Amino acid sequence: MEADSFRRHPKWEEWNRAAAGTFWDVLGCTIETVNDRQVVVSFEIQRHHLNLIGIVHGGVYASVIDSAMGMLAMIAKPEASVVTTNLNMNYVAKAGQGRITTTAELLHSSRKSITAQAFSRLEDGTLCAFGTGTFRVT
Repeated sequence: MEADSFRRHPKWEEWNRAAAGTFWDVLGCTIETVNDRQVVVSFEIQRHHLNLIGIVHGGVYASVIDSAMGMLAMIAKPEASVVTTNLNMNYVAKAGQGRITTTAELLHSSRKSITAQAFSRLEDGTLCAFGTGTFRVT
């Protein structure tokens, strides 16, 4: 599924309306690429993304990684509701400026669960954080 075909997905407008004014808006992410096995989102680091020592707050990475993987789970199971049941995060490098790109990949899909992984990197390829998530399908 290409990004343009995703925007024609039956739930695209519903999801877009639901996102307005939510935490997704605060994060300031842009959807770069969407297909059946991968979602890529990015954001330009802003002051509100930083913690008190001037680097991207771990909660920002957790939120973006969880959201990208959750979007992928929603695409994999568009007829169902999905909810995060487990999120495991690893923080490996600091970032205080630039653009962060997060790539979520589908690892496993069954009738009742989705498992994904995601990696957040700076433009130069530096890995800042990565995580795995499990999503319950209801």
